Amino acid sequence: MSGKSNAKKYVVFSPNLRADDALANYWMRQATLRLRREVAWLWQERGFNEPPAASQQLPPFTDKLSVSLDLTRHWAEKQEFLKSDVAAGYLSEQLAEKPPKPKKPRRGSFGWLVEELKLKDAACFALGLALTTALDGNMGSVIAACLNDAGKVYPNLMLIQRLWDKPEDALSLADPLHSLFARGLLCSPGGANRFYNETFWEQPLTVSALVARQLLFNEAVQPEGLIELETEKQDKAKLTDVARLVAHRLKAETAETLRVVPLLGEKGAVHAETAAAISRLTKKNVWEYVGNSAALENEDYLNTLVTLCWLQDRDLCIGAEIFRRGEKRRERNEGLPLVSIPATLFLPVSERRDIEHIETNLLFPVVKIPALTYEERVKIWTSELGAKVKGNEKIVAEIARRFRYEKKNIRNVCEELKALPGKLTETDFIAACRAETNLDLGDLAAEVTPRFHDERLILPGRQSRQFEEQLTAMRNLTEVHYAWGTAEAWNEGGITVLFAGPPGTGKTMAAEIMALELKLPMYRIDLSQVVNKYIGETEKNLKRIFDAADVSDVVLFFDEADSLFGKRTDVGDSRDRYANLEISYLLERMERFKGLAILATNRKRDLDEAFLRRLRYVIDFPMPEEAQRRRIWEQVVPQNADGSTLDYDFLAKRFPLAGGNIRSVVFNACLQSAGAENDKKQLSMRDVLIAVKREYDKMNRTLSTEELGIYAGEIERLEQ
Repeated sequence: MSGKSNAKKYVVFSPNLRADDALANYWMRQATLRLRREVAWLWQERGFNEPPAASQQLPPFTDKLSVSLDLTRHWAEKQEFLKSDVAAGYLSEQLAEKPPKPKKPRRGSFGWLVEELKLKDAACFALGLALTTALDGNMGSVIAACLNDAGKVYPNLMLIQRLWDKPEDALSLADPLHSLFARGLLCSPGGANRFYNETFWEQPLTVSALVARQLLFNEAVQPEGLIELETEKQDKAKLTDVARLVAHRLKAETAETLRVVPLLGEKGAVHAETAAAISRLTKKNVWEYVGNSAALENEDYLNTLVTLCWLQDRDLCIGAEIFRRGEKRRERNEGLPLVSIPATLFLPVSERRDIEHIETNLLFPVVKIPALTYEERVKIWTSELGAKVKGNEKIVAEIARRFRYEKKNIRNVCEELKALPGKLTETDFIAACRAETNLDLGDLAAEVTPRFHDERLILPGRQSRQFEEQLTAMRNLTEVHYAWGTAEAWNEGGITVLFAGPPGTGKTMAAEIMALELKLPMYRIDLSQVVNKYIGETEKNLKRIFDAADVSDVVLFFDEADSLFGKRTDVGDSRDRYANLEISYLLERMERFKGLAILATNRKRDLDEAFLRRLRYVIDFPMPEEAQRRRIWEQVVPQNADGSTLDYDFLAKRFPLAGGNIRSVVFNACLQSAGAENDKKQLSMRDVLIAVKREYDKMNRTLSTEELGIYAGEIERLEQ
């Protein structure tokens, strides 16, 4: 039997694919030959001169302990076998072939990698072995046989040491910081370089299929979920000074580790366009990740993407969702790929706290993306709507102010509007914009559904005119800011109004009617949740409210505002100082708020004077006079109830109640009047007066005989 034919008996696998890279083929062939030679030895070690049958070409598993002991005991015998056995000798001759020397390997190929990382032969063999496993799915059973463990289907350092002629060379690979591990080329399945319950020597070593394709074949590798950003279309003049500085620094410095460039902008901002514009200056291509954010929680996958970027000399733009791991405190660099991979990562964020846990040596200066101006928003609305904008120019002008959306959000809304048949209406625009808004205030605020659709706000003449002036001001805000030119001087600010007056005088009702008239959603701020005893927490809560509400016009309703906007005190301790800081912060945010803020208080005197000066309008809600009370009594009687027998003049004259108390009286009277026998739904004077008496009792007030007039006897009998 010739050596060549004898060697064929130990051919237990044969890769059907060959790499485009000659050096990769050489080292994968080295892996194949050494595995064949090891299989030949295993048959000999286990008492067979050759495989007993062609259908059983892999040696059987044996006792692990005895095999471990035999590794040292049979070392000399194995070396003799490799020299004397015809098949093993033939395989050894093949292994003696020298590796090729490629002239100019392409970037990202196996040959380029060996040259770039200055890999020694043992490291080349380890990578070749792992690549062979990735290339041939049948390798698992062979590796399991060589490791004498059916569960180990991936190579590890133990196997490399057994296959390599100089086992001591494998010691250099037993380092988690070796370039093969540090660059994300070799990893353990299920987690990047995790130790599991095994020693480092026993960890399985794999190469990602995507990285394997990049190293072995000339075809361009672009994973699903990544899109190429068009850097050629980006105008470098649009970049801020900081962005240009970052671009020139990226180009001038050679990356030694991961480089993180934070892109700070509002939700929907042109983060990717900014990344593309920077990469245009650095002359790099850049990918943007648009896939499922949940996939990024897989560390191996994230490392694979960044490793591919390094191999292809391109940048990656990926959102801060890589840090979204619940509310737990983030550890140092948690969520980032391997920081030892020398690639550039553009990281879109909406808050600086998203990058607080990243080591400063990895971070480049924060590139702030300016929010779109009103004029830019109008231009984008007009461009994205196309033909649909015709006839809607005034609506677009108003929408562009009321909804401070960024480019992505505007595009989303316009796609929905263009899908609607027929001519667009203002209602269509508002509905589509509201659908895009995600105003999540959690426990800090609750959305209010206005109740007073058909009721009028009954106030004295002066206050009624002030209320109408407030409505007119909000309706004209867009024109005054952008046609008359007040936007810059007033920071595009909205309007803040104070409703002050005793309980029940209509402050909440006025806020709800105003929201209805202006077609704005209304949120009642829960001050019990906002005001926090812990230093700094109140400011955080206020920031969260105003940041969320600044995206689009809403009505923020602060009831009992004196508890939050109270007078600043003399500093007696640290708590007083921080309380004053909270008020100062609140005043500053109120001035910048672009929507409508309505504050209600029963104690106007307790409000901070500096705050009162910053208010656009102050409307006092007095106790209603007799004429107003009569109109209130008539208005609050339900439309399906019969109040024809009620003496409205008597009720208005004798009982100086606020509107809220009158509403409560009528409701309680309806509850007592209703019943099967009252099929006409008639509201009686007797039931109303009983309800008045109960309302007075609730307020700890007494009713005199003179106040009750001709009804005094009836109420006295009620009390007997």
